[in-house]
Amino acid sequence: MKNSNQDNFFISEEVDTSRISGDGVTIHPGCRITGSSTLICKGAILGEEGPVTIENCQVGPGVRLKGGYFRNAVFLKGASMGSGAHVREGTILEEGASGAHTVGLKQTILFPYVTLGSLINFCDCLMAGGTGKENHTEVGSSYVHFNFTPNQDKATASLIGDVPRGVMLNQAPIFLGGQGGLVGPSRLSYGTVIAAGSIYRKDELRPNRLISDAGGRAVNIPYEAGFYRSIKRIVRNNILYIANLTALQQWYIHVRAQFVSEDFPEPLLNGLHEKVEMAISERLQKLGGFADKMLESIRIYRELVQEKASDKLIRQKTELYEKYQEVEALISSGAGEGGLVETRDAFLEAVSRDIQASGNDYPTVIKGLNRDNQALGSRWLQGIVDGVSRRAFELLPSLGLLE
Repeated sequence: MKNSNQDNFFISEEVDTSRISGDGVTIHPGCRITGSSTLICKGAILGEEGPVTIENCQVGPGVRLKGGYFRNAVFLKGASMGSGAHVREGTILEEGASGAHTVGLKQTILFPYVTLGSLINFCDCLMAGGTGKENHTEVGSSYVHFNFTPNQDKATASLIGDVPRGVMLNQAPIFLGGQGGLVGPSRLSYGTVIAAGSIYRKDELRPNRLISDAGGRAVNIPYEAGFYRSIKRIVRNNILYIANLTALQQWYIHVRAQFVSEDFPEPLLNGLHEKVEMAISERLQKLGGFADKMLESIRIYRELVQEKASDKLIRQKTELYEKYQEVEALISSGAGEGGLVETRDAFLEAVSRDIQASGNDYPTVIKGLNRDNQALGSRWLQGIVDGVSRRAFELLPSLGLLE
């Protein structure tokens, strides 16, 4: 470890110092390292802009954590965060992903090259898109992902891009303009551009769209906590988010595992497994909390709307309340492990061949796959997303999620 004065940083007793890669790591004064599962790989730099506190994080090669607090997160090769960061459990920054100063993340997954500006709160998101450093997905400064509702729930995770295509690193980037916000749960397609200053509250599933709410018609209607005029979109988007996490879990198990090396040691892979499992558990818990509110929501709805109450909406809320444990059990039982096995195996064989031919640098191999093989991998992962979501939707027929 490099440090001009080693008395000026702290490593707690439970840390396995053999998991800190010796002279290849730079730790600046004021840093605190704790947690038995902490891993710090060669070339990592901690605290170059201010003190860093690390607790049970897995830090890959060349990662730069410049200042702030980091807990139960994974940072892959070349990822970075500026000073004032506050990064908590369930967060994954894949290769080259970055945030500037004063960025808050929790249960956030950023695919390679995704870039966040400064003064951002971006919890409960998965974000993909872009093909490299010169063509990357970006979030402008002073952006907020709104992930907590007046109804006191967090069934609000937003899918910005997706897993099946996003992992191929061949999609158009997404741009969220600064001084704006996204109200979760939302889904955005690749190529989406949301103008600066916009607060976006919808889904945009058509690719390559420019969106702005500047000068839009203002809406001001009565509000009653717990009312929930509709739940179909909330349930659909949450299940699709969880299904994408399930696909990502299988990608880590079957594809990332082939890249274990000095730059991507097994403990770093284990960190990915742990964090994506943490993310799935978090999302199931938050959607479950939303489902638990449905009986009270029905009572409020009937009281406010009276004879105009929709029997269909009442059936939907009742069904979600009664069936959610079955949905949770389905997803928790490993629903993403089966299906399209032949497609998966053919794709894995292609990846293995490219590793043998060009080495085990992850972005190089994945971007170097020919279009047919990339499409094969996306088809496998989309099959997981479709299979998990379809089986979950089938448990909630009154919501009409299969339509």
